[in-house]
Amino acid sequence: MAKEKRSDTVPLDWNEVYYTNCPLVSSSNVDQELGWVREEYKKIGVKYAFLRSQRGNNWYPHYIHNMDNLIRFGGLFPPIHVHADLRRTALLGVTHAPHEGGCMMVRARDDIYRVKELKGKKIGLSKSLNIIKNDWWRIQEHQGIELMLRMNDMTMDDVQVVEFSYPDDWYDKPEMLDPMENPSELWLKRDHKHDLAFRPLETALEKGKVDAIYTQSKPFQHLQEATGKFKAIEDLSRYPDWTLQVANIPAVITCTAVMAAKHPELVVTFLKGMIKVGRWANEHKFAAAAILDKQTFYLDVEDTYEGIKHIDMVPNLSPQNLASVEIGKDFMLSHGYIKNDFDVKKWAAPKFLEQAAKELLEQQWKKVTSAKLPEATELLATTQRLG
Repeated sequence: MAKEKRSDTVPLDWNEVYYTNCPLVSSSNVDQELGWVREEYKKIGVKYAFLRSQRGNNWYPHYIHNMDNLIRFGGLFPPIHVHADLRRTALLGVTHAPHEGGCMMVRARDDIYRVKELKGKKIGLSKSLNIIKNDWWRIQEHQGIELMLRMNDMTMDDVQVVEFSYPDDWYDKPEMLDPMENPSELWLKRDHKHDLAFRPLETALEKGKVDAIYTQSKPFQHLQEATGKFKAIEDLSRYPDWTLQVANIPAVITCTAVMAAKHPELVVTFLKGMIKVGRWANEHKFAAAAILDKQTFYLDVEDTYEGIKHIDMVPNLSPQNLASVEIGKDFMLSHGYIKNDFDVKKWAAPKFLEQAAKELLEQQWKKVTSAKLPEATELLATTQRLG
C-alpha cells in the first residue's frame, strides 16, 4: 500500500522562525547566500532556518502554511488558496516580474506560426494527482491559455483541451526528505533546469500527443527553446497590457495571522532583512543574478540578469501589485480553484513593511550621525521615532 501523504511539522517554538521560498525571483533567494535575514534574527535571539533543515518538517507546509512560525516567499496561487480556504494569513510584501506572463509553445518544425492555426488542435492541460497541495502549475496554464486564445479572438471551445494527470509526488521520495540547510541544496540532488518534473507537458508535446502547451515567458521558454525542439508562437509578455502577466505571479510574502498578531517583531525582523537584501540586489544586479541562477529556471546567469535587471527586488505593497494579486485571486475563484472569496486589500498588512523600513532608517541615521560626534547624545541614545 502506498504511504499516505501528509504534512509533518516540528513542535511550535517561538524562538525559531522557519522560511520557505519558491525557485523564482525574490530577495529571499538572494539572501540564501548572503544570510542577512539570519543576522537580523540573531540580534533578537531567534533562530532562523530553512523549512527543510529539520527532518521533522516535510515539504507540504510550503503549500498549506500549517506552521505558525513559518514565513513563505513564493508563487501567488498557493497562498491565495491557503487564505481563502484553509487558514488566515497576512500578506506582507510583493515582488513582481512583469514579463513572465506565458507563451504558447509548439514543436519547432511544425507548420504552425500563429495561435489561430491551433483551431481544432490539441492543447495540453496538466493535473496534479497530489491532493494535499495546490495545483499551481495547472492554474497558470489554464489562465495563460485562456488569455492567449482571447488575444487571438478564440476561446477554449475553439481547441481540444487534453488533460494529463501526473503523480507530482517527488516531495515524498526518501532522498528528498533528507535535511537541507539551504534551499539550493535541493538542486544538488536534481538538475532543475532539465528536470521534466517541473515541465510535465513537455514530453507530451514532443511526442505529438498535443499540438501546443503553455509555458512561462522567458525562464522556462528559453530552456525549452534551447533544446531546438520547441518554439513560441505567442507571448503575453510582449503586450502593453500589464494585467496579462499571470504566471503564478507576483511572488508574495505571507505569514500566519497568528504570527502577525502574537509576534509582530518576528515579522518586522524578516522584512528588515528582505529590504536590505533587496536594496543590495538592486545595486548589484549581475551579482544577484549569479545567485538566483542557482535556483531559478532562466537559461544561465546572463539570461537571469536580463530577466531581473528591471525588477525592483525590494518587496512592496503597491496598488498595482495588489491589483495583480487580485487578478490571480479572481481567476481562481471564477474557475473553482478556491471556494471562498476575500478582500485582497484587507489581506495586505502594510504596517509591518512600514515599521521595518522605519527601523532601518533610524538605525542608519544613528550610525551615520554618531560617527560624526565625539560621543552619543541623549537623542541618539533613544529609539524614539524622529520627526
